[in-house]
Amino acid sequence: MSSSKQKSNLHNPIVAQHDPFAALRFRDYRLFTIGRLVLFVGSQMQTVAIGWELYERTASPLVLGGVGLAQVLPMIALTLIAGDVADRRERKVIMLFSVMLLALCSLGLAVLSYTQGGVFLIYACLVLTGVARAFLKPAGDALMWQLIPVSAFTNAATWNSSSFQLASVIGPALGGFGIALLGSATGVYIAAAIAALLCFVLTLAITEKKGIRSSEPISLKALAAGAKFVWENQLILAAITLDMFAVLLGGAIALLPIFAKDILHVGPVELGYLQAANSIGALTMAITLAYLPPLRKAGPALLWSVVGFGVVTIIFGLSRSFWLSMLMLILAGALDSISVVIRHTLVQIRTPDRLRGRVAAINSVFISASNELGGFESGLTAALFGPVISVVGGGIGTILVVVATAMIWPGIRKLGSLQEYKV
Repeated sequence: MSSSKQKSNLHNPIVAQHDPFAALRFRDYRLFTIGRLVLFVGSQMQTVAIGWELYERTASPLVLGGVGLAQVLPMIALTLIAGDVADRRERKVIMLFSVMLLALCSLGLAVLSYTQGGVFLIYACLVLTGVARAFLKPAGDALMWQLIPVSAFTNAATWNSSSFQLASVIGPALGGFGIALLGSATGVYIAAAIAALLCFVLTLAITEKKGIRSSEPISLKALAAGAKFVWENQLILAAITLDMFAVLLGGAIALLPIFAKDILHVGPVELGYLQAANSIGALTMAITLAYLPPLRKAGPALLWSVVGFGVVTIIFGLSRSFWLSMLMLILAGALDSISVVIRHTLVQIRTPDRLRGRVAAINSVFISASNELGGFESGLTAALFGPVISVVGGGIGTILVVVATAMIWPGIRKLGSLQEYKV
C-alpha cells in the first residue's frame, strides 16, 4: 500500500470496518505486531528455560515460585512512573530502550547458565526484566493505537490478542524443544536475546506519528492521573474490574498439574495438551473475531462471555474425562478472548492520547496482579479445600462477580457498538 493511500485511510472513519485485516493494512502496525510476536515467542521460551533450569539446580518449589514474583513486583512498583514517562516522552524510544534491556538480560541469563552462576544473580536478571517490561508495556500499548485509525481499533485488539496467544502456544514448545536438543537452557536464552534484537530492529523501522503529550508538571497528581481517569470513567472501571476478578477467581490453569495427575490420571504429554488448550481456544476466537463485523452489543457480550467462562470453569472442575476437560479449557480460552478484545478496545477508544501511557500502566497492573494472585489464590484454596472445590468455587465466584458488576455499573449492560464511545 502506498504511503499516500495509507495516510488517506488513516483519516477515513469507515475504512475497512468489516475487513478482517483492517489494522494489518497499515505498515507501521504490521511492523509493530510482528516485532511484538517475535518478542513474545522469545519471552515464552525464556520462561520455560528459567523454570526448568532453576528446578534442576535447586529442586525447590519456593525458588520456582519466586520467578513470577521477581518480575511482577518491579512492574507494580514502577507503574505510575512508567505510565507517566510514556505520556511525556517518545513512546518508540522508550520501547527501544526497554527491548534492548530485555536482550541484555537474556544474554546475562545465558552467561549465568553457562557458568552456573549464583541463583541470586539469575533473580537479579529477572528483576531487571521486570523493570524493562514495566516501561515496555505502557509505552508499547500507547504507541500501538497511534499507528491505526479509530475504526480499526477493534480489529487491532483481535490481532494483538492473536499474536499473544500464538506466542503462548509456539514459545513454550520451542523452549522445551531447545532444552531437549541442546541439553541446557543456555541456547534458549540466546534465542530469546536474538528475538528481542529482531523486535528492536522492527521497532526502529516504525514511524511514530506525533501525538498529544502531557504538559503537566511532574507531580504526584500527574503520576496518578491514569488511576483517576479510570476511577471516573465507570465503563472502563467496570470492564477492568470484571476482568481482574474473573482471572483472580477462575484460575484453574495454575492447578493443571494436580488435575492431570490426581484427578484425570494422565501423564506429562496430556498435561502439555491441557496447558496449550486455553491458548488454542483464545487464538481461535481472536482470529474469528477479526473476521466478524464489530459487535453491536458489546456490553451484553462482555457480561455473557464472563458468565460462560465461569460455567466452563465449573464443568472443568467436576470433569473426570480428559477430553471433556480439554474442551472446557479451549472454551474458557475462547470466552476469555472475547472479554479481552472488548476491554482493550473500550479502554483505548475512551482514553485520550495524552493519558494512554498512564492508563495502560494501570491496566497492566490489574492484569499482572490478577494473574499472579489468581495462581496463589487457587493454590491456597486447593491446599485448604482440595482442587475440585477450589476450581468449582472459583467458577461460581466468577458468575457472582458478573452479577455484582451488572448491578453496580448498570451502564455496562447497555454498552452498544464500541465505535459510539470514542472520546
